[in-house]
Amino acid sequence: MSRGFAMLDQMAWESSDDCDLGVLLDDPPDLSESPQSKPSTTDSISEHEFSCHCCYDILVNPTTLTCGHNFCRHCLALWWESSHKNECPECREKWEGFPKINILLRDATDKLFSEVIKRRRGEIQADPKISRSLLSFQRYGDNLGRTRTNQHKGAGFFFSGVLTALTCVTVIILVYHWSSGGVEQQDLLTSKPVSHWTLEEVVSWLEHLGPWAELYRESFQQENVNGRLLLMLGDEELLKPPYSIENPAHRRAVLAELDRVKTLGVKPPQNLWEYKAANAGKSLFLLYALKRSPRLTLFYLYLFDYSETFLPFLHTCCPAMSHIEEQVESTFLRTQLEPSWQQWVEFLVKYSVLPYQLIAEFAWDWLAVHYWTSRFIIVNAMLLSVLECCALWSLWTRAGIRTLPGKMWNHLWKMLSQGFAFALLWPFVPQFVCNCLFYWAIYFSPIINIDLVVQQIMHPETQAL
Repeated sequence: MSRGFAMLDQMAWESSDDCDLGVLLDDPPDLSESPQSKPSTTDSISEHEFSCHCCYDILVNPTTLTCGHNFCRHCLALWWESSHKNECPECREKWEGFPKINILLRDATDKLFSEVIKRRRGEIQADPKISRSLLSFQRYGDNLGRTRTNQHKGAGFFFSGVLTALTCVTVIILVYHWSSGGVEQQDLLTSKPVSHWTLEEVVSWLEHLGPWAELYRESFQQENVNGRLLLMLGDEELLKPPYSIENPAHRRAVLAELDRVKTLGVKPPQNLWEYKAANAGKSLFLLYALKRSPRLTLFYLYLFDYSETFLPFLHTCCPAMSHIEEQVESTFLRTQLEPSWQQWVEFLVKYSVLPYQLIAEFAWDWLAVHYWTSRFIIVNAMLLSVLECCALWSLWTRAGIRTLPGKMWNHLWKMLSQGFAFALLWPFVPQFVCNCLFYWAIYFSPIINIDLVVQQIMHPETQAL
């Protein structure tokens, strides 16, 4: 029975196959059927569906934003470069991350509109402005990707960096205090009243006037000149024995320094560390203000600190041309002379074009006193000049010079508000924190600026938003 059922089943399958084959052979499909009976896929697709809403042409390297709109990649790059915004050109919705090319849509447009795509790609490659915008846009994306890669390091990396920085600053402060035995005495004189000076302190003050003062050191020691006696000396006493300062230039120099001592009540600062000890808040303010806005800071010194700070700064950076025999022995007297018109012209040119060069020249004049510190300041001034030139070049190439007045006004307002906040908060800041900020600005700021300059050189057209 089972064999019979199997034979019947096989016959049924063979008969059905014969029927199907017969149907296919008897009724072949009509291949001559008109195309209108079955519409073509290509004809039913409109070019408008594959057009960019910026250039209104076929999409080239279509890029899809998070809002769903598609644009040519070069159109999106031009929009980003001109608007400086991460938002859709059509609906103004901000995109997330960095837009990528829609590969599926790109392959579809390449197949459907191959001739148009080929022509448009040739035009894009021949346009240098578009090529520059695409390069800048891609570099922005690369920098954004590197930034996000570093984010996985988390809070541990942040606190590790902070700890390292604070450790370095602390080491510098400790090394400075351990190795500055002579500076401690000078700092003492900048805060100790003149009437309390001892003979040794008076002699130390006299030696700092210059090498020529060594001629009169012995006479001061023989007369046991202390602070009270020093304040009573005048032109007649210095001219007569036992002092016998017959050189009028030397006598004018001693009297000028005596007038400063009587006015201040203490020894005037004669180097960076003494100035910092006598004017802790002012030195920190000037250090950061000259770095952030040298032109505004120098203008502030001209208005409110002309004789004490501005004149010495100008005479140091733009010295007067004078003969050796006409030079005044006292540095203070030389820096209190009114600048000549040649000095003013030189200063104003440097002030307008390269203000950081003035800072570098001022530090160069102090190389013999502050060997390493002056070199750090000079390197930092050079780096800041490069960064300023890169910023101006970026504004020029991006046609953003017209926005320069607005940026200057915002910078002025920002500096004024920060200066006012500093004046209010300064009395409440611990001295240790101020020292850390001071040494950080001098010794670690150049390291940070080196990294910024390298980024500008490697990616001159990249501007982070």
